[in-house]
Amino acid sequence: MQWDWILFDADETLFTFDAFSGLQRMFLDYSVTFTSEDFQDYQAVNKPLWVDYQNGAISALQLQHQRFQGWADKLRVPPAELNDAFLNAMAEICMPLPGAISLLNALHGKVKMGIITNGFTALQERRLARTGTAHLFDLLVISEQVGVAKPDVSIFDYALNKMGNPPRERVLMVGDTPESDILGGINAGLATCWVNSHQRTLPEGITPDWQVTTLSELEQRLCKQ
Repeated sequence: MQWDWILFDADETLFTFDAFSGLQRMFLDYSVTFTSEDFQDYQAVNKPLWVDYQNGAISALQLQHQRFQGWADKLRVPPAELNDAFLNAMAEICMPLPGAISLLNALHGKVKMGIITNGFTALQERRLARTGTAHLFDLLVISEQVGVAKPDVSIFDYALNKMGNPPRERVLMVGDTPESDILGGINAGLATCWVNSHQRTLPEGITPDWQVTTLSELEQRLCKQ
């Protein structure tokens, strides 16, 4: 194995993140039938907030509250309450992606593994417990706790410090989002692997060392070494 550590993104890399289903489930508690049009409106607010968050322009808390502010006003509940309900619903419906458990089990004991995620604490910890995967990871780094998000180099520096500062060329960062996972890994001097399950075109100027379309393909590649 040419790696001492493999770091994974969480959402849509190892675990499903079906926000529409999560929102539908959560809004049932408020007697709201959440439609695909509602979801488009939500994403029109949510997506730019995530860009601002990744660029360091707003905090995790600002993102969590602002994305639900419209609904909070309509339902006359605090946005924090809606956000908590959403993260609870997401933890309930979350599943490992195809090939994730096989990959993690194949690597366990051969290489140290960690998660470095821009997702939020309430969801990440609950999800690892629910999917029975917490014991497979030696490290869990959550942007909300660190105060910066990928692709900022400082979240990677923080993680590497926690890992005992291994040689960076012996650390592989695996993720589905070139703009945060891959760019961040490259900026931190790590090897990178892009899991491109949706056949996206690579953004200009971001070149991962490896590219795979499935986690099974990644498992074959890693275990062949």
